[in-house]
Amino acid sequence: MDLRMPDLNMILLAGNLTNDPKYSETKTGTPVVNFYMASNKRFKDRNGTIKEDVCFVGVVAWDNLAVSCRDNLHKGSSVLVTGELQSRKLFPEDGAPRNMVEIKAKKIQFLDAHRSNVHEGNTVDSMHAAQHNLRTDDI
Repeated sequence: MDLRMPDLNMILLAGNLTNDPKYSETKTGTPVVNFYMASNKRFKDRNGTIKEDVCFVGVVAWDNLAVSCRDNLHKGSSVLVTGELQSRKLFPEDGAPRNMVEIKAKKIQFLDAHRSNVHEGNTVDSMHAAQHNLRTDDI
């Protein structure tokens, strides 16, 4: 009997965009957006002093989710991102190749007061789907 740990790759992270989303399309016309977000953690050190630690994470979203991000997010926007971690290799012109880990977004909830809707990948009308709790297929 082979006992193995099941494979699981899921992340849930809340934070604020550190830059405006960068929207582009692939050669075949598929929308994609990239942005970075900062997630802050406040804690007390041994002396009782409140400290803050910031984690910066890259996020990539595809298809209609990318379009929703392009149209609704900007630097400073608050979001809750659900997705999976993925790694890819970057080949910068000015240096050696490097590995990058980022979140491939499946859902993004816009947390700003006037935009608190859940947006999911491959949603034709994301706001309508969120209001009616409709489930869409993963990207």
